[in-house]
Amino acid sequence: MSFPPWTYFVGSAVFHYLGPSFAVLLFSRVAPLGVAGIRIWSAALVFVLWRRPWHVLHRGTWRTVVLWGAVLAAMNSAFYMAIARLPLATVAAIEFLPVIGIAALGMRTRRNVAALAAAVTGVYVLTDVRLEGEPLGFLFAFANAGLFALYVVIAHHAAQSDAGGIDGLALAMVAATVFVLPIGGVQAVPVLSDGVALAAGLGVGISSSVIPYVCDQLAMARLSRATYALMVALLPATATVVGLVVLRQVPTTAELAGVGLVIAGVALHRGER
Repeated sequence: MSFPPWTYFVGSAVFHYLGPSFAVLLFSRVAPLGVAGIRIWSAALVFVLWRRPWHVLHRGTWRTVVLWGAVLAAMNSAFYMAIARLPLATVAAIEFLPVIGIAALGMRTRRNVAALAAAVTGVYVLTDVRLEGEPLGFLFAFANAGLFALYVVIAHHAAQSDAGGIDGLALAMVAATVFVLPIGGVQAVPVLSDGVALAAGLGVGISSSVIPYVCDQLAMARLSRATYALMVALLPATATVVGLVVLRQVPTTAELAGVGLVIAGVALHRGER
């Protein structure tokens, strides 16, 4: 059965928000860079056992795989360093900024410009941006934002080429384990004998790196880069729905209006394959 590409993106968004619930446990036991390392290593282990992706390398795709892996390692490390210093909403808002540029570059009709405007307005309403926290936190937040935009470009290119698909993603995650080792290896050592922390790390890896990135590949293979970038606006809207269903957090009228604008923007947009 073939599902519409937007359903894969929604699946990705939902699991992106389940992952931090496991990370909360890890933050009390290991430093942020250690969390990033455990997340990537556990995800790579799952991918290797599941896909055994080595056959992809014969296609001459190692450059894309290595670059992809480096971006994954740096992006996840910067993300955890940022949320350790700033409110998650602030980091999420900054992360969306360069992706808006990717979406804008693909807007070729008035209809799509209107869709982008609706989505951006909805995200602005939904996102509680508070300019507080350490200056270093903002440095990591903007680094994460730039790396996330680069991830969208690389992963979309890979999804529509010989370097892509889930096997390409699996190899990129293996490459990421090498890049993250000098970054988070020392901070991850204290939890190697902590079964609870390791179990939480496995949960973070599966819910934050395996399921959502697989969903990304399935969506990117069928969507233009601009359309996918616009759908990133669904992330805060999905978080609102998850909060209502799972945490019983009833959204305000303004938040409902923001969700409506985001959904309207994504529904209004018409993209190319």
